[in-house]
Amino acid sequence: MADAEATEAPKKKSDLGIRTLSAIVMLAIVIGAFAAGGWWLKGFIYLVALATFGEMARMVLRGGFGAAGKVGWLAFGAAYIGLAAWLMTAGDPYLLLFVVAVVVTVDVSAYFCGRLFGKRKIAPSISPSKTWAGLIGAMVIAGGLVGWFMVLAQGITSGKTPEPEPFSIWPVLAGIAIGALLAAVAQAGDFFESWLKRRAGMKDSSNLIPGHGGVFDRTDGLIPVAIVLGLLFNIGQM
Repeated sequence: MADAEATEAPKKKSDLGIRTLSAIVMLAIVIGAFAAGGWWLKGFIYLVALATFGEMARMVLRGGFGAAGKVGWLAFGAAYIGLAAWLMTAGDPYLLLFVVAVVVTVDVSAYFCGRLFGKRKIAPSISPSKTWAGLIGAMVIAGGLVGWFMVLAQGITSGKTPEPEPFSIWPVLAGIAIGALLAAVAQAGDFFESWLKRRAGMKDSSNLIPGHGGVFDRTDGLIPVAIVLGLLFNIGQM
């Protein structure tokens, strides 16, 4: 998520323990909500969205904007976060898993590609840890992930038909392009939250999650990916 790429200072052992325990608890909550499904999952998504908006509102109010700027950014935040939450609750629950899988892939690949090859920063004044190598690596790997998913999807679809349709490269190429786009928008979400934190003079969006900062620190890349994938999914259903 935000500012989690290669040049980040190493965590102390005590901090690593807290981060690990918090991650386990968060994972257990997410798995529990998904397993329960229905309104439990929807309620969890909207609760996360509400917490994210609350943290964004705090940063906007502390960000030195004028009255009109505060109203505008708060309205944007409500629409931005609310749309992502609505799309994730209106679609297939497995879409949420796919969103999380894409964002985790982007975060991990950006981290390691940045660590191995990253020298040139994208915007050091906003997010000093983000590099062009990390972004490009994430786009390539995420593109490969979605492209491979499209290969598998054709096989699954064909297996359900009496006469299997011939394999087509076009959905695979479209998947590669979509995966690269998702990597870019996930990084853009990171930059947006980092910019708000710089404006507000805050290191983290809050201290709600021990060792991880706030909810917005964990959802900054998820939100734009959820919007793009949610819209594509709904368009595909028309």
